[in-house]
Amino acid sequence: MQTLQEIRWGFIGCGEVTEKKSGPAFNQVEGSRVVAVMSRREEKARSYAERHGIARWYTDPQALLNDPQVNAVYIATPPSTHATYAIMAMKSGKPVYVEKPMASNYEDCCRINRIAEKTGVPCFVAYYRRFLPYFDKVKELVQSGAVGHVVNVQIHFAVPPRELDYNSTNLPWRVQPDIAGGGYFYDLAPHQLDLLQTMFGPITEAEGFAANRGGLYKTEDSVSACFKFANGLPGSGSWCFVAHESAKDDRIDIVGDKGSLTFSVFTYQPIVLQNEAGRQTFTVPNPTYVQLPLIRLVVEHLQGKAICTCDCVSATAVNWVVDRILGKF
Repeated sequence: MQTLQEIRWGFIGCGEVTEKKSGPAFNQVEGSRVVAVMSRREEKARSYAERHGIARWYTDPQALLNDPQVNAVYIATPPSTHATYAIMAMKSGKPVYVEKPMASNYEDCCRINRIAEKTGVPCFVAYYRRFLPYFDKVKELVQSGAVGHVVNVQIHFAVPPRELDYNSTNLPWRVQPDIAGGGYFYDLAPHQLDLLQTMFGPITEAEGFAANRGGLYKTEDSVSACFKFANGLPGSGSWCFVAHESAKDDRIDIVGDKGSLTFSVFTYQPIVLQNEAGRQTFTVPNPTYVQLPLIRLVVEHLQGKAICTCDCVSATAVNWVVDRILGKF
C-alpha cells in the first residue's frame, strides 16, 4: 500500500474509550486529524461530532467508509463487530486501527489476517500499553538483567463487582459473551497477556479453568490458568471479578534467579524491584492520552516514516491464548 501524506480518520464507534484514552490523540499527531465519526445512534454521533469539532457524522458504517475524505478507520465498537468492520474497511482500501481485543474469538482474528494479507491493507490493534513509558521501564529492567535469568511469571488480578453488574435486566456489554466474546476476563486479560508476550515471546501452550462464582451474570467471573512461552518459561494467572474489596489486586510478578520485579497493569503503581541491592521503586508517569504513543507510531507507519509491529498478526496470539484458557478449542 502506498504511503499517505495526511491521515484523515473516520471513527466507527464513539464510546467511552474514545473520549479520553484515544480520540483526542489522533489530532495531536502531525499529519493526522479526525474528519468523520459514526454511531448507530444519531443523537450520539451528532453530539460527539459537535463536542469534538468533527465535520461529519454518520449512522451507517458503509456511508463513513464511502466518504472520500476518510482514508483510515478507527474501530471502537464492542469486539463482536471488530472483524466485520475491519474487513469492510480493508476491502475499501482503508487502513484500520482496531480496539482490543482484536475480535471476540480467535477465528475472527484469522479472518482479519487473511483479508489484510490479501488486500495488502494494514490493520493495527490498540495494545497501547506496549508503548507506554511505564512498561518501557519494566522491559528495561528485565532486559538489563536486574532480576537475573527469568524463571517464572505470575499474574494476579482481583476486583469487586461493579455497580452495573448487579442490574440483571441491563448488564454491561462486557459480560455479554455474544458481544464481548466472554466476560471481564476477555476484556482485561488481553492487556496483561500481550505485555508478557511482548517481553518474553509467544505463548505456545495454555489451559485454564473458568467458573461463575458470583452468579451476577452468565459469563465467567473467576479464572485460573497456566501457560508456557516458546522459550520454555512457565507462567500462571488468576483473575477474579467478584472479590471482596479487601482482596483487590493488580499485579504481575516477574521472578528471576537474582531478584523479582512487581508492577501493575491498570493502576500504574510504583514498579518494585527487589534484588541483592535491596528494594527499589520506580514511579513512571504516562501521557494524558494513553494511546498517543501508539497512535503516533501508526500514523508514522502509514506515512512511511516508521514501522509499527502492533498489527493484526501479533495481536492474534492474544486471542489464541485467551480462547485456550477459556476452553473454546
